[in-house]
Amino acid sequence: MQIAPVDWVEIPAGVLRRGTPADDIALVAERYAGTRVPEAWYRKEAPSAELRVPAFRIARTQVTAGQWALFAAATGRPAPRGPEDHPVIGVSWDEASAYCRWLGERTGDPGVRLPTEDEWERAARGDDGREFPWGDEYRTGLANLVDLGLGTTTPVGSFPEGASPFGVLDMAGNADEWTSTLYAPYPGAPADVPQVEDWAFDPHITRGGAFRHDVDLARCARRHGAYEKDLATIGVGFRLAASARVAG
Repeated sequence: MQIAPVDWVEIPAGVLRRGTPADDIALVAERYAGTRVPEAWYRKEAPSAELRVPAFRIARTQVTAGQWALFAAATGRPAPRGPEDHPVIGVSWDEASAYCRWLGERTGDPGVRLPTEDEWERAARGDDGREFPWGDEYRTGLANLVDLGLGTTTPVGSFPEGASPFGVLDMAGNADEWTSTLYAPYPGAPADVPQVEDWAFDPHITRGGAFRHDVDLARCARRHGAYEKDLATIGVGFRLAASARVAG
C-alpha cells in the first residue's frame, strides 16, 4: 500500500490574536446580518486575547477521499463517497482521530493528530489577526461556500488565492474541519455564553465551514460545533497536524 507523504506547512511559533473583542461583537453580527446568525453565536468568540502558540506543522490541504480510502481498506471501514481528490466528509471525530493514529504508525510519524483550535486559528490568521484567511474583506470565489452555488465539494486546493498567510489552503469552505479542542467558553467570556453546547452532536470544535455554509463560518475567529448527526450532509472533514520537526 503506497501512502503519499503529507504536504506539511511549518507554522513558526508566534502570537495568535485569537477571537473577537467583546465590544466588537454587535458590529460583527450587524456586518453579517444577511446570514441571519444570532448575535449570541458570535459571543463565543469573545474576548479577544493574544496567545503564544508554539511551532507546529499543519497539512496544506484537507484529507482527501482517496487518502481515506487506503485507511478504510486497511481497517475494514466502508469506502468513502466522492471523487478521490475531494475532501473526505461524513467523518466523525473518533474516526478522524483513528486515521491520525493509523497514518502516524505507517509513516513513522507518531505525532500526527488533529490540530488544536488555537493552532487552527493561528494557521488561518497568521500574525495580523485578519478576518478571513486571505485578508479582511470577503470575496466570492476564494472559497467553496454557499455563495459559490456549487452545492458540493471541490478538489482540495482549488482556491489558491484564498490561501492563508502561511500558504495553507481551504481553511474557509469546502469541508468543515474537526479540531482536538472540546468546546468551552474562552476565559473571561460574556456571562451569557453557554458553558456547554447541548444542541451539538459532538462536543469538539469545528472550524472553517463547508460548501453548504454561509460566509460567517469562513471567518477565522468563528467557532462552532457539529450540529447535525449526518456529518456528510453538513460537510465535516479534517486536516492533519503535528508538532514541529526537531532539528538534527
